[in-house]
Amino acid sequence: MFLFLWQNFDLLNTRTSHYTPLPFGSSPLKREIGEYVRTGYINLDKPSNPSSHEVVSWVKRILKVGKTGHSGTLDPKVSGCLIVCVDRATRLAKSQQNAGKEYVCIFTLHSPVDDVQKVIQGLEKLRGALFQRPPLISAVKRQLRVRTIYETKLLDYDSERNIGIFWVKCEAGTYIRTMCVHLGLHLGVGGQMIELRRNRSGIQSEKEGMVTMHDVLDAQWVYENHKDESYLRRVIRPLEGLLINHKRICMKDSAVNAVCYGAKIMLPGVLRYENGIELNEEIVIMTTKGEAIALGIALMTTATIASCDHGIVAKLKRVIMERDTYPRKWGLGPKASMKKTMIKEGLLDKYGKPNEKTPKDWLSSYVDHR
Repeated sequence: MFLFLWQNFDLLNTRTSHYTPLPFGSSPLKREIGEYVRTGYINLDKPSNPSSHEVVSWVKRILKVGKTGHSGTLDPKVSGCLIVCVDRATRLAKSQQNAGKEYVCIFTLHSPVDDVQKVIQGLEKLRGALFQRPPLISAVKRQLRVRTIYETKLLDYDSERNIGIFWVKCEAGTYIRTMCVHLGLHLGVGGQMIELRRNRSGIQSEKEGMVTMHDVLDAQWVYENHKDESYLRRVIRPLEGLLINHKRICMKDSAVNAVCYGAKIMLPGVLRYENGIELNEEIVIMTTKGEAIALGIALMTTATIASCDHGIVAKLKRVIMERDTYPRKWGLGPKASMKKTMIKEGLLDKYGKPNEKTPKDWLSSYVDHR
């Protein structure tokens, strides 16, 4: 089941319901297929052996798109959840790379231990903030760093062969291979990792919507040869699916393009907003049709938005939507029209800044938010 930004839309706080709907943009699932592919992501089951970089470049070649990115590197021998962002969605790859991860790992100990309980205790010791140095063969610089392990659970242990399986929930950038070596050191027998699978990356897990490389290839083949886009639409999901855990602010259609060009999120352009928005929290700015416009940093809490009638609600962090998807509607309001007239009459300079002829009442009433 797809979850998107318009879920529970009726439960959002309403600031105003007065706006003019514009016949531009579309619901994420109803986009024309070319745009749908360019603004989507794939929850891919990475096979063992190829590197993440190879897999992403194969997807790019199969789908014939301009660029692709991924949600955090998996070592070649590791399989599991790799979120591949296509074209526009690569703007969200950075936020996915820093999201938490979950792994299932098979490890071996070099000598037998007296009791399984010791292995469980050893894993429990490896919780919280840990010092780690990446393994000899790794994609990053080998310097000491701190990574947090949130939770561990021993799923099974075979005392005869000294092989066990554990599940771990950790911060992005944790090396499970190093963790297995540390477990061996804790138990005093030495240990190493045999096999690893990532079963969750951020909010995407292997339980729903995971597809294989063959699915991607077949979906593109069916579309190209039979013009049937239903398989491709099932394999690729709109990028809004990656943002469902963010707090939402809904904008008027007339304000959308201004935000795409970098305008701040001002209160008069807000239609609805979610409960529990805190200062400096990362939020998602959306349209009335459920499309993501941008990621922003909140400068007002929910309570402030409810009690104010002007001011800056949020500043932009990353614009997602393509410019001019919606028409330009700025510079048409009463203040802007008055400003243009004053520039013509010479009461303001050509940049709209006050000069010696500017009336006193304009200086006291007009606030430039740039």
